[in-house]
Amino acid sequence: MQRLGLPAILLFFLLAAPAVPQDPSSEVLCRYLAASSQPPLRGVSMEVDFEAKLPKLKKEGRLQALRIISKLGEIRYVVERFVGDNSIKKDVIARYMQAETQAQEGSASGDVAVTPQNYKFKYKGLTERDGREYHVFQLTPRKKRVGLYKGELWLDPVTCLPVREAGRLVKTPSIFLKKIEFVRDYEIRDGRALPKQIQSTVDTRFWGPAELMIHFRNLSVYTEPEAPSFTVSELN
Repeated sequence: MQRLGLPAILLFFLLAAPAVPQDPSSEVLCRYLAASSQPPLRGVSMEVDFEAKLPKLKKEGRLQALRIISKLGEIRYVVERFVGDNSIKKDVIARYMQAETQAQEGSASGDVAVTPQNYKFKYKGLTERDGREYHVFQLTPRKKRVGLYKGELWLDPVTCLPVREAGRLVKTPSIFLKKIEFVRDYEIRDGRALPKQIQSTVDTRFWGPAELMIHFRNLSVYTEPEAPSFTVSELN
């Protein structure tokens, strides 16, 4: 009887061993980083609806505006209509706009980008929503920096673009804010993840919890209007 040599024995066991499922997280993460590395969205505008409440004070308000991202990446608003208590406009909506401006500056420099340089990624598997499955990563920021959050990142399985970000900011942009939790939803269009809505709960130091819902719609290429836009300070 002929004996099998050592290489032949190893080959036999390799072929006979059951296949081990590979962790897809590395491939998904690589595809996400490649998809999100495209130039940021600029030179566009979109309509925005703000709905804000201070439940403890029984105050609320609604603001409609045109959100403009210039070709240089600067964000500003043209306010079209506001209904409600002025404290909602000044203490909730205006503060959100200021925080967004700061976050945009950090995003331009890469300080708050959702990348391995700023976050630790832990793959949690697939989750189902509205009849579709999405890849979910647990995010832990490497530093306590304004604009970074601890929470989850949901990725579309086809494009690996984000469809949801949810969690809590690890550092608030203002001493007036103690805690900010949020859920950001995106829609995939023309190879980009576009903002769809943001739901946020902010724990303020003076007015108790504040609730904020933001809806985005009608994205279009921006053309400079004749009417001047407001500055955030004009809301105060």
